[in-house]
Amino acid sequence: METKYLARLQFKAESPVVEGEWTRFSTAEDRYTEWVGLYSKDPNVVVWLIEATGGRERVLRTWTARGETVS
Repeated sequence: METKYLARLQFKAESPVVEGEWTRFSTAEDRYTEWVGLYSKDPNVVVWLIEATGGRERVLRTWTARGETVS
């Protein structure tokens, strides 16, 4: 079973998401960090770093205007 890492960005609730998918954790983490840096001033933006294996997703980190949550 292959593990993939996703960085997911949503500009406002109920809107479509922008998503990138990589096989290397470090690449997805870099994109997550980049998006947080670019959009951290927008109170509507949510950014996730996700691990996906066998069709199941596990959120590793979430950033909102309230700050970051690490799972």
